[in-house]
Amino acid sequence: MKVLFVLTSHDKLGDTGHKTGFWVEEFAAPYYVLSDAGADITLASPAGGRPPIDPNSEAPGAQIDATNRYNEDRELQEKLSRTVKLSEVKADDYDAVFYPGGHGPLWDLTNNEDSIRLLEAFERQRKPIAAVCHAPAVFAKVKKGDGEPLVKGKNVTGFTNTEEAAVNLTEVVPFLVEDKLKALGGQYSKVEDWQPHVVRDGILITGQNPASSEGAAEELLRLM
Repeated sequence: MKVLFVLTSHDKLGDTGHKTGFWVEEFAAPYYVLSDAGADITLASPAGGRPPIDPNSEAPGAQIDATNRYNEDRELQEKLSRTVKLSEVKADDYDAVFYPGGHGPLWDLTNNEDSIRLLEAFERQRKPIAAVCHAPAVFAKVKKGDGEPLVKGKNVTGFTNTEEAAVNLTEVVPFLVEDKLKALGGQYSKVEDWQPHVVRDGILITGQNPASSEGAAEELLRLM
């Protein structure tokens, strides 16, 4: 099994002066689920090299077993510092793709032409696509073969409007993930804030929030 992880290269939280990036739990939990099952994982990002980490995801209250494991895993940290450029990867070489969230993808991966082409290729090849929390935003401009949005008519989930309000970033983000998925024609569902919720529709797997990361990876593993 060869799995591609696509991480953000964006580190600015709008005009707030604060940093953002990817959320560690949403990377570490799925990574270990898949790698422990024998998956060969490649890490990519738009700029290549070390992707930025959202500092809030390194706070003591955001830690789980998988992040604690990551914090001690020098090999994985070194691998993370050497992500390949997204422009250099192609769907033909992988069995599935996973997009961790964090606020960063809202700014760079939603408009990234390499990401859009990659996802459209995965869809054409009927290979599993997974995204959690804010990462379902990367589907914003992705089209199916018939020209319709990738998520149109699909059962999907992603970071809720109320979760965004709870972190006081409703007016900072370029758009709300829940609203965007609905506007694209997705059949959006959610559960109580911060509770795990994973939705699979065909080859598409989405998770609502950080707590959904591990479950999304387990669903991806079952699908592969």
